[in-house]
Amino acid sequence: MTRFIRYSLVLVLALSVAPMVAPMAAPNAKRHSLPPALTDVSPDRELPKANYDLASRWTSAKVGKYVFSTAVTPHWLEFSDRFWYEYETPSGKRWTVVDPIKKTKTALFDNAKMAAQLTRILRTPYDAQHLPITTIRFFENDTKIRFSVTLPRDARVETTTGEEITGMTQTQDQGRGGGGQGRGGGRGGGQQQQGGRAGGQGANATVGNATWWIEYDFATQTAVLNDKYKPEETAPNWASVSPDKKTIVYSRNFNLFMMDAENFEKAKKNAADPSIVELQLTTDGVKDYAFGRGGGAGNQDQQQDNTQNEQGGQGTGRGNVQQSEADKKYGGPRASAGGVSWSQDNKKFSIMRTDSRKVADLWVINALANPRPTLETYKYAMPGEENQPQAELQVVDIASKKVLKLTTDSLKAQQMASNTAPTSSLQREQREAASRWLLPGSDKIVLNRTSRDLKRIDIVSADTNTGEPKVVVAERSNTYIEIQPLRVIADGKQAIQWSERDGWGHYYLYDMTGKVIRQITSGEFVATGITNVDEKTRTLYFMAAGKEANEDPYFTHFYSVNLDTSAMKLLNPGNASHTVALNDKNSFFVDNSSRVDSPGESILYDTAGNKVMELEKTDVSALLEAGFKYPEPFAVKADDGITDLYGTMYKPFDFDPSKKYPIILYVYPGPQTESVTKTFSPRNASVALANVGFIVIEVGNRGGNPTRSKWYHNYGYGNLRDYGVPDKKAAVEQLAKRHAFIDIERVGMWGHSGGGFMTAAAMFGFPDFFKVGISESGNHDNSVYNRWWSEKHDGVREVVGDDGKVTFQYDIDKNQDIAQNLKGKLLLITGDIDNNVHPANTYRVIDALIRANKRFDFILLPGQRHGYTTMGDYVFWRRIDYFAEHLLGAKPSGIDITELERERQIRR
Repeated sequence: MTRFIRYSLVLVLALSVAPMVAPMAAPNAKRHSLPPALTDVSPDRELPKANYDLASRWTSAKVGKYVFSTAVTPHWLEFSDRFWYEYETPSGKRWTVVDPIKKTKTALFDNAKMAAQLTRILRTPYDAQHLPITTIRFFENDTKIRFSVTLPRDARVETTTGEEITGMTQTQDQGRGGGGQGRGGGRGGGQQQQGGRAGGQGANATVGNATWWIEYDFATQTAVLNDKYKPEETAPNWASVSPDKKTIVYSRNFNLFMMDAENFEKAKKNAADPSIVELQLTTDGVKDYAFGRGGGAGNQDQQQDNTQNEQGGQGTGRGNVQQSEADKKYGGPRASAGGVSWSQDNKKFSIMRTDSRKVADLWVINALANPRPTLETYKYAMPGEENQPQAELQVVDIASKKVLKLTTDSLKAQQMASNTAPTSSLQREQREAASRWLLPGSDKIVLNRTSRDLKRIDIVSADTNTGEPKVVVAERSNTYIEIQPLRVIADGKQAIQWSERDGWGHYYLYDMTGKVIRQITSGEFVATGITNVDEKTRTLYFMAAGKEANEDPYFTHFYSVNLDTSAMKLLNPGNASHTVALNDKNSFFVDNSSRVDSPGESILYDTAGNKVMELEKTDVSALLEAGFKYPEPFAVKADDGITDLYGTMYKPFDFDPSKKYPIILYVYPGPQTESVTKTFSPRNASVALANVGFIVIEVGNRGGNPTRSKWYHNYGYGNLRDYGVPDKKAAVEQLAKRHAFIDIERVGMWGHSGGGFMTAAAMFGFPDFFKVGISESGNHDNSVYNRWWSEKHDGVREVVGDDGKVTFQYDIDKNQDIAQNLKGKLLLITGDIDNNVHPANTYRVIDALIRANKRFDFILLPGQRHGYTTMGDYVFWRRIDYFAEHLLGAKPSGIDITELERERQIRR
């Protein structure tokens, strides 16, 4: 199958579906028409005119030209408490080094002087505002830095000896370019962001690019070209390398293989070198019961176009033209083993193996594949089905080559996951990606085993010599259980475990025999994640939400708590949502905070909670000068009249309080997130949509978010279709009573994925209230969505028969069951090769609507998966068109989407 398909024209099939034959009308019956509210306007207030021009000025891509960096990402140095960071404003990029001890903040180098030196060395013009620097690394005890610059391979540069050379002999980055990384991207439920600032393509895709390395000495303030420098090679994507670099694990033909470092060096130079010695560890691997990602369980949330290699598992993507002798001998090329984790002493490694042989297949057809359409087949476990992926954990002793399957079977259709050690900031800086076991040594491995209904989770310590498991913590609940990674301290003798057993997410101190020593945190708030543990002072550093009074309960803060006394301290006050980056010494942290109605600021603190210095404030001067106005947070009651809900309102920037505005909800029901913006996000798609002439809101609903009480989070358990809609309706009703400018007779809704599911449920469940809906890639029929999400959030019943056989019963309400209630205008959208939310979800709703003789609209996106990656901008403007026509009465004229055509002409 062709992995990437490029088009000069976007082909989209838009169907307006009507019944072929209308039923005979009853006597005196009236033909269906839009409710009067959509054609009449309140006599004292008029609708705004659809303002496409204003909306087009506030797309994500254009906002990205007004505001740049919004947070500081510190890169902590190895030999001191110092760190450096990169920050961009409308004035360009700056690189800054901070010394927390001296409380100083200085430029890493002088931009103007660096530009002059780079211009001379690389014979390419630069200035202080436009430096091409990437991949900064400190070396020689942090006295120098090395960074990379990308140029076309035929560009001439000058060496330190005055020699003129080109990149023709350099390792080339063929046409991929080296620009900045995109800052766009969807949020939680799939809200599309338009026109992200993607990295630039190569200046000459035919010639390709070369990377040059520059070294800068802080003492002499001079930059020199190091044309001899070769960065450490990235390991081939088939290789899992041990932390000590001595052992390499991979798969061939579904089996597990290993080689040592000497042979790995040969393989990096020539993968087909016949002198390479490799050891086959297993012989029982087969398709769909494999060691390695190919033929394994299959990714239930497949977002990428993964092409299966039937001969040797999932291909590496590089594709050797000629098959090596080793490939022939072992039946396939090397492939990633996947799921490998190493013992702390590098003596053993573990690997997760999944048996999916009985899991049923699912298919999508890539109609745009060349030279002919192709059938894509993948394993996909659906809810209620008997046959599910069966996980097992195996441990390999590197010296003896012994492979041991851990005897952890306890629950039918159980899931398993190993607990691994956290990575330090230094490891992240040095790109040490190897996963490590949680406990020291190699005699014990810690894993979770979870029942299919997610009501039972055991944290197990397993003996890697005998395979015998021992339950350390047993969690039980009548609804699904959430977990966080276990943290061990005191040389593996104690553990910090997170649990919602008292209705809120808190930490508990255990010994590794399974005894609860004490509850560490308590109260009506949720601890959302461990940042680090200082074992010397017995201090736990963690993030939590909902602890501070008179704040939005979704705002997160950073806290310290003593493991033995539970003495707790807020370390970063301020009425905003906070994220932190703590150094490995647990001495200083960078705090980034913002609100939806306030730009971000970055502050350096010590871990006693003292402010050391202010670092940056988001530069919004150009944004505000262009006319940006902040969205407004609000709070309302849920449909029960008791539960507080929190939301965000977007108004058009030409807002006129004397007019009557339709209101549109952007929705995502959760339960993993509510997708209500809490932080400064000017590139949010709701900004542009509101500027057409709408009030756009995002608001929570009971059952929508895990960072509140477990009661709130589990509210929708067993009623996954209908649980959130009444709260959305109640929110609009309350806002309309508060604000005369909201037209409660013109209510629209849109959402992607779960939001698409909720939009259709709202249009069918409350057809007289919600008048216009756009449902994108909705999981309308969760019986054909993936098992883990559907069964987790709606529930599955485990039944033990008289014969002792365990079966599972599953039932769920589906959108197509109530589709006949539709009265308003509904647009359904799906990609035709969506292998996450299969198009069948949308097709089943279409079938029900046709059978009910309903008019509706449908857009099929050829060649698109769940994220609409290459057609997102098209969908964005079609969304605007639909709401403008049916809520404002402004049907677009002409065939071309002029806003997109204008951008295309600019790019040309």
